[in-house]
Amino acid sequence: MTTQQGLRARKKQQTREQISHRATELFLARGFDRVTIADVAAAAEVAKMTVTNYFPRKEDLALDLGEVYVEQLAAVVRDRAPGESALAALRRAYLAAVAAEDQVIGFSGLPFAKMITDSPALVARLREFNEDRETALARALAEDTGAAQADITPRVAAAQLAGVHRVLFEEILRRTLDGQPNAEIATALAEYARVAFDALEPGLGDYAVR
Repeated sequence: MTTQQGLRARKKQQTREQISHRATELFLARGFDRVTIADVAAAAEVAKMTVTNYFPRKEDLALDLGEVYVEQLAAVVRDRAPGESALAALRRAYLAAVAAEDQVIGFSGLPFAKMITDSPALVARLREFNEDRETALARALAEDTGAAQADITPRVAAAQLAGVHRVLFEEILRRTLDGQPNAEIATALAEYARVAFDALEPGLGDYAVR
């Protein structure tokens, strides 16, 4: 990459972050459904078309980590260590994320959590992310294990693994809305994760071992 290309890429990233930041401020202050794309463009001092070029859907302005969320489980599986199963890798990565109080797994804070749950559009978009996440994980598992196209195993495994993560995400969201501090939630979720991943161990403990 040339210096000029690097500067252009950096400028684009800065613009994206500026738009996202201003949008989040407006959504938290007014509520997601009361803010328009025009409002975001004015706050970020860019054209409406610039906003939609970076964020084709208004929901993605609020859930700007959506792409990271969707690809997260598949990425963990692809990057797992030799001798590690998909389940073991996902357990390890999840517990590390809990310890870090990572916002991608749900540690978003009360105002943000309330913004999501108060908006049917955001709740629906989050549901789509979960479906896309499961699909991405199934694809990664199929590629990694060399499964035939007709083999349903990767999809079944992905449904269970992604389902556990969805349940844990919803538990963090519920506790956040109840006003529990992140440290308290993290302590509870570490134990919940142990129970959840242990429940999958009999069926998936030896599946997709690298």
